[in-house]
Amino acid sequence: MGTNSHLISNTKPKPKISASRRLFLKTKLLKRAMTMLENEKERRKEDREKVLEEKHPTLQLSSLSKEELQTLCKELHQRIDVIDEERYDIASKVAINDKEIQNLSQKIFELKGKMKKPNLRKVRVSAGAMLGALLGAKVKESVDFKANLKTVKKEEEKKEEVTDWRKNVDAMSGMDGRKKLFDSAQ
Repeated sequence: MGTNSHLISNTKPKPKISASRRLFLKTKLLKRAMTMLENEKERRKEDREKVLEEKHPTLQLSSLSKEELQTLCKELHQRIDVIDEERYDIASKVAINDKEIQNLSQKIFELKGKMKKPNLRKVRVSAGAMLGALLGAKVKESVDFKANLKTVKKEEEKKEEVTDWRKNVDAMSGMDGRKKLFDSAQ
């Protein structure tokens, strides 16, 4: 029994890695992730600059005449128009896809039955305002609901008068009470 009691007290298994080693590995992983993120940012920046350089090379404006500058401006405006049209087309496609995704996700939630119900607030509304909201412009005058209610008359049941039971006990006690019972029965 002595060996079993020490096994029961040590219910938590000891970790395979010490706390200091775990902390060291965690910091090392975080440093590695930070360097990877920085490298990714630099790569994206270089890619962006490369694409911009391809699509829009640097201009040498000093050696161009006025007519050449005007033709260059026209070409640039045409490029801007084409790019704007592409951007608009892409934005409209994205908006359509977003709406479709939203509709499909709403259908999924409805099918699953996990639709989140909004919190409702208590709102005080008069009877006339409620009718106006429900029926619209059809109701022009306020309706008095209390006047339209049926009146119900309550019938009062006849209740026996409740007397003090102690007086009754005193009157019926002794021979006089029994004699009264006997006399009233005949």
